[in-house]
Amino acid sequence: MVGVHQPLLTRRLTGMGTTIFAEMSALAVATGSVNLGQGFPDTDGPREVAEAAARAILEGRGNQYPPGPGIPELRQAIAGHQSRFYGLDYDPDTEVLVTAGATEAIAAAMLGLVEPGDEVIAFEPYYDSYAATIAMAGGVRVPVTLRPPGFRPDIGALRAAVTPRTRAILLNSPHNPTGSVFTREEITAIAQLAVTHDLLVITDEVYEHLVYAGEHVPIASLPGMRERTVSISSAGKTFSFTGWKIGWVTGRPEVVAAVRAAKQFLTYVSGGPFQYAVAGALGQPDAYFTALRDDLRMKRDLLSGGLAELGFEVYPSDGTYFVTTDIRPLGETDGIEFCARLPERAGVVAIPSAVFYDDREAGRTQVRFTFCKRPEVLKEALARLTALHR
Repeated sequence: MVGVHQPLLTRRLTGMGTTIFAEMSALAVATGSVNLGQGFPDTDGPREVAEAAARAILEGRGNQYPPGPGIPELRQAIAGHQSRFYGLDYDPDTEVLVTAGATEAIAAAMLGLVEPGDEVIAFEPYYDSYAATIAMAGGVRVPVTLRPPGFRPDIGALRAAVTPRTRAILLNSPHNPTGSVFTREEITAIAQLAVTHDLLVITDEVYEHLVYAGEHVPIASLPGMRERTVSISSAGKTFSFTGWKIGWVTGRPEVVAAVRAAKQFLTYVSGGPFQYAVAGALGQPDAYFTALRDDLRMKRDLLSGGLAELGFEVYPSDGTYFVTTDIRPLGETDGIEFCARLPERAGVVAIPSAVFYDDREAGRTQVRFTFCKRPEVLKEALARLTALHR
């Protein structure tokens, strides 16, 4: 029998847990479980935004290839959003790029800005695409571990991780999967380190409007950082249309051009009619963003309080869709095994946090739940989890 050649990249990506979300969602459907694993809402976003997308389709706007950088209306709206919320001014023609969600933006940033052998520092646990996209670019992932209960960035460990081969720091705040929101002091320390060592910062800010304690501080807004920061966000989390996959990159022209050079060979373009809808959505009044945050804070409190009553150790979640727990108080010692058996034991799906770590032992007993579901769904999940005590 002729052996199957497995390319280096495939070998490097195998085992990174990049398909666990799809697998666990499929398991939820197959077992009739409540899906508190993958982070997507179970209700749609504003009706007027959906209607805007429908009108664009029916009126023939965006049904053919949109412009490579994104439609002008959306690029202008993104620039307006950055100015409105953070006082950051970007040229919509040269400093804004529309992507197929934030995940493509991350991949294009890595492929466009990281050379083989370059080191990229990332805070673990981390969103699974980080490991994969660094590997795709031929980069070397250098983890700096966030540890419970606060999951605060260790600036000393970050400083020690920098070497002559370091190209970039990959930053994510509000942080998935832990829910940690880095403080202004922490972001400032990271910025000073980047300036001192002449590093890029690639910052994933998709949960920027989902902050329940503290504040979101875009690192690009700090001294010396605008010219060295690749800022990434998307409409999926802010407007509860995760399937539309409309994301964006902002940064200085040379950086955005490098990201676009890679992006054009990934999806080329995408989501034309949705781009028109998101352009309008970004102009929602402040009350919309406040109501979204307050609704998710209520759901966070509902799920976190219920899990604590059931005996989980529940770590604080100051942002995102997620709450991280520890299962040791339940007498459990392996999160992967616990989550594999949870649908059968209790009819609930969750994600073992170990898949987000290079150091699997660091997250061995951690389990992540999402709370971006209707309150009645969260209550049903909590009722089912009482089965763990039977």
